[in-house]
Amino acid sequence: MIKTPREVNEIIAALKAQGYEAFAVGGCVRDSLLGREPGDWDITTSARPEQLKGIFKRTIDTGILHGTVTVMKNHVGYEVTTYRIDGEYEDGRHPKSVEFTSSLKEDLRRRDFTINAMAYSQETGIIDEFGGMEDLRAGLIRCVGNPMDRFEEDALRILRAIRFSAQLGFSIEENTRGAIRAIAPNLEKVSKERIQAELTKLLLSGHPEKIQEVYELGISPYVSKWFHRVCREHMALSFRLPRKQYIRWGIFLKDTAEEDVVRILKDLRMDNDTIFGVRLLNQWIYREIPLDKPGIRRAMSQMEPEYFDDLLILKGHLGWQPAAEARALTEEIRRDGDCISLKMLAVSGRDLLEAGLAPGQAVGKGLAELLDYVLDHPEENKRETLLRRITSRQLTEGHGMI
Repeated sequence: MIKTPREVNEIIAALKAQGYEAFAVGGCVRDSLLGREPGDWDITTSARPEQLKGIFKRTIDTGILHGTVTVMKNHVGYEVTTYRIDGEYEDGRHPKSVEFTSSLKEDLRRRDFTINAMAYSQETGIIDEFGGMEDLRAGLIRCVGNPMDRFEEDALRILRAIRFSAQLGFSIEENTRGAIRAIAPNLEKVSKERIQAELTKLLLSGHPEKIQEVYELGISPYVSKWFHRVCREHMALSFRLPRKQYIRWGIFLKDTAEEDVVRILKDLRMDNDTIFGVRLLNQWIYREIPLDKPGIRRAMSQMEPEYFDDLLILKGHLGWQPAAEARALTEEIRRDGDCISLKMLAVSGRDLLEAGLAPGQAVGKGLAELLDYVLDHPEENKRETLLRRITSRQLTEGHGMI
């Protein structure tokens, strides 16, 4: 028996009290049967959108033209969608129109995969018209009905098949695999944002190595020409890596030229923070870090602490033997409060101006020189010591003073 949230039961009960059918449907049923915590709970019903709005006090017209109304319960939204039959998919992504129906089976028939085409209520139990339970037991991703039809309707489903395979550790059924190969060119009709979202979910899954399927099934050229060229010879993707977006993309693109990394991620409309993180890892992943405190302080000074910690994790994952020793030295540096940034320097730009340095480049250069010095000599990070050092240096060189 599936344990449904109280709010879901209340919504279903309210609809049934008015003479309508209603069921939890889709991913929440699948995940519950697998012992996974559903991310959200969707409900399908025979009630029309206008009838839904008359039954519940707080609703949002999420996608009312396609039959979806969000019902608010205790500040949480639950999408409730009228049974429907999708019209023709002219753009290979969205139905041109929808037709409401009174048949639950017809509503389930339009869904992508059998494991996502099951419904449930406490009163009826599981309703499984297309063998979803059997495929769950077998660990299979299989389309509802003819896979060519399902993928022609919505080309994004070819990536969703691989993503579900990666998230659940399932195999893709052979007819479904064949249809993916055939329909792959239609992915060009799908927005880059949606493609990126599926690829990111895949990489963040428990089986990120299944991104190989994107190449093996002939999909990669239709993601982008740069993505298709990614070097995968020594792919080191593992579920053991931290589930951070920039880490998983970074390890996937570790052997790709930096300029191509940026092209790939920008083409996929990736956010700037992730692009920055992946680019940083790409620059440092194979760079040697000296196994001494000055060398580690220098490396730490060139990035935020989180990035440096993750860099050491990745280098260890790739077989860098001193990774554990480097992490220990890093902790000692932090424990001792060693200066590794301009913010930690005992003097500021204002101090250097008051000491007589000319405004502008001389101050910036002076701060950089002092930071470089204390990275090797952290015990010298004292205001008087640094001011004495920089003023004597500038006077000796005969420039930079007012």
